[in-house]
Amino acid sequence: MDSISLLREKRANLWNQTKAFLDTKQTPDGMVSHEDAAVYDKMEAELIDIGKQIERLERRQGLEKQFSATAVPLVNTPNNTLRGGDEYSRAFWNAMRGRGVGNVLSVGTDTSGGYLVPDEFANELVRALSEQNIFRQIARIVQTSSDRLKVPVANEGASVNWISENAEIPETNLTFNQIVLKSYKLGCLIRASTELMEDSAFDLQRHIADEFAQEIGNAEEEAFCKGDGTDRPTGLFTSGGAPVGTTTASASKIHFDDIIDLLHSVKPPYRGKSVFVTNDSTIKELRKIKDANGQYIWQPAVKDGLPDTILARPVYICSYVPEIVPGASVMAFGDFSYYWIADRRSIRFRVLNERYAENDQVGFYATQRVDGKLVLLAAIKLLKMGE
Repeated sequence: MDSISLLREKRANLWNQTKAFLDTKQTPDGMVSHEDAAVYDKMEAELIDIGKQIERLERRQGLEKQFSATAVPLVNTPNNTLRGGDEYSRAFWNAMRGRGVGNVLSVGTDTSGGYLVPDEFANELVRALSEQNIFRQIARIVQTSSDRLKVPVANEGASVNWISENAEIPETNLTFNQIVLKSYKLGCLIRASTELMEDSAFDLQRHIADEFAQEIGNAEEEAFCKGDGTDRPTGLFTSGGAPVGTTTASASKIHFDDIIDLLHSVKPPYRGKSVFVTNDSTIKELRKIKDANGQYIWQPAVKDGLPDTILARPVYICSYVPEIVPGASVMAFGDFSYYWIADRRSIRFRVLNERYAENDQVGFYATQRVDGKLVLLAAIKLLKMGE
């Protein structure tokens, strides 16, 4: 059994112990003593720590697979000629480590300065970014070569009526709207010392892919949650994002009935692929909630590659979802394939050889053009805390 499976088994066993402890220490009104609460918090902290270990190992496993995989050409030259091949890739990274520029690298010279990244690295960057960003795992991703992608959206359906003989056929209420996905620019810059660059034992590709994946992924994730649609995507948890499906009676506590109401605020056609997305601190509170039969509604995943569940539906954790405070929307539920992420086809990556030369450093920067928006309001609903 591999380490991820062992950790999942360990977490499942610890969760059973935690539930048993809480069941024996809770009073009928759900209260526990100060001493027992401290013990529970310690057990829960260990659960969270094991969960983070699993996430790190899964990300590492995904990166190792991508680095060993055969790459498919992705990046375009300014004249749309695909560039790739092992020879070009070796020349590119040798040049980055200060080993000279071979003739083969000249085909990768960007007209505006610097070198365009070889195909293999561009694919690594895209896949690494997907590993860091839960929205890219559950949303719909579309590629566009235009600055504006128009998405036609029909309302929920035409009205159909029974008609008497010779009677006039009534006009349907079917209408069409249009949502526009734009192309907002996102950028990230990092620096590396020349000593680091010249170290042949250093895995430069993995390091840069990891760094850009983390920084760009975090910025995207925040915008997909809280972006206001001005120079960035429109987030689900902001005005213009997903509508509120239910509001709790309390400003500081979520109850079982609130989760049931949220689930049923999404119409049945959209529930088949629906998932929960919430903050880790909210998950901490959800772990203590039981259903009408006294069963905890949160259940840890015991199989590799599967998420935890609430009421048998997958639950994903995103640190940019608002925490539990009065008036905040703290959880989303629905079919995230109706949240569209529009990517421009090329991710731009460049090397700044001269800008930081006086510090004996080399700069790298990546830019991406992306937008995100919920295209069908009925597909995802929010749980909002009381005021």
